[in-house]
Amino acid sequence: MVLHGRSLVVAMCIGQVGNLVPHMVVQAIMAQHLMPLWGLSASQAGFMAGSYAFGYMLAVPVLATLTDKIDARRVLVGGTIMSMAATLAFPLVATDVVTASLMWGLAGLGFAGAYMPGLKALTDRLGAGDISRSVTLYTSSFSLGVALSFLIAQVAADRYGWQAAFYVTGVAPMLMLGATLFMRPVPPVPREGSAFDFRAVFGNRPALGYILAYGAHCFELYGMRTWLVSFWTFVTAANAGNVPAGAITLSVLFSLLSMPSSILGNEAALRFGRHRAISWVQGASGLIGLAIGFAAGAPPWMLFVLILLYAITIPADSGALTSGMASAATPHAKGATMAVHSTVGFGLSALGGWGFGLALDAAGGPQSPNAWLAGFALLSLAIFLGPLALRWSRKDETHRTK
Repeated sequence: MVLHGRSLVVAMCIGQVGNLVPHMVVQAIMAQHLMPLWGLSASQAGFMAGSYAFGYMLAVPVLATLTDKIDARRVLVGGTIMSMAATLAFPLVATDVVTASLMWGLAGLGFAGAYMPGLKALTDRLGAGDISRSVTLYTSSFSLGVALSFLIAQVAADRYGWQAAFYVTGVAPMLMLGATLFMRPVPPVPREGSAFDFRAVFGNRPALGYILAYGAHCFELYGMRTWLVSFWTFVTAANAGNVPAGAITLSVLFSLLSMPSSILGNEAALRFGRHRAISWVQGASGLIGLAIGFAAGAPPWMLFVLILLYAITIPADSGALTSGMASAATPHAKGATMAVHSTVGFGLSALGGWGFGLALDAAGGPQSPNAWLAGFALLSLAIFLGPLALRWSRKDETHRTK
């Protein structure tokens, strides 16, 4: 049986969620399990967590380009198997920060062959009129997968030990392998010229503005995702457990709010202009991040509200940035532009988690409120650079991207 149209979109969204269930397992159990187990400093833990994004960054230019040469389904299957195998092998191989980082980097490398190639495998099998809504559904399922990753990993680790978090989440990508069994073969469309026209990317200032602002967004997003559970563990301990919600509930809520926030942010960009909407959102997000840092020792309910507000502002620019990049890309170099976009984004994602950890160690460690202020201030500094990148990208005062 071969799936078509809506049935294929549903199957791919389910498969995408399966591929994302292992996505945040290290970050979810880092504070309570992995850091005490191996005696890791905050900077070491941040490096370990960021190795996933670093592996993705290294692989995505090659794997995204490969889908122009062969059926994207083949890349998708290979990437899914690698990500699944690395996650399942993590408890067997990882014994310290070095081996853990190598294994988690391999998992990220595999995901580079699963995420964007999965999107291309889907769009290659749809009619032109079905692509726009289908792409939105596929990318929106990212938030659901991240939420489930936080939930399943923490529950499994707390009940059955940290190894169980990897074993339980590591089998979920089989959902994507199942979806690929029902895809019809699609040969790649022959294309003339080089797959990577870097001159067309780096000479395109409007597209570069979105790419750089997206990098700032990813630094902030993954910095927060990496240290969210750890921060709430600090808040819980400082208040003798008297908090509005546990770390599991907070991390799941934080992830689920990303989906409607990204959609509404893109609508605001269409109504008010992308540059203006993105700049306002990123500015507001930076201010909320600073507020959380300064309020690290404040009552837990205040921090809970601020974090939920942060969960809305952080992803609100995501859809507008990606759609802006796609619309500004040179037509014959869209693939290369998307590859650079993804490489910059995940590269800065890796630096976000690691940089936050370095800031924590430099300012006194995860038990110090001042250290958390330093970490959140770093995220705010990064996101404040986003509007500057957009302003630089304007060719003249009359340029407006809509």
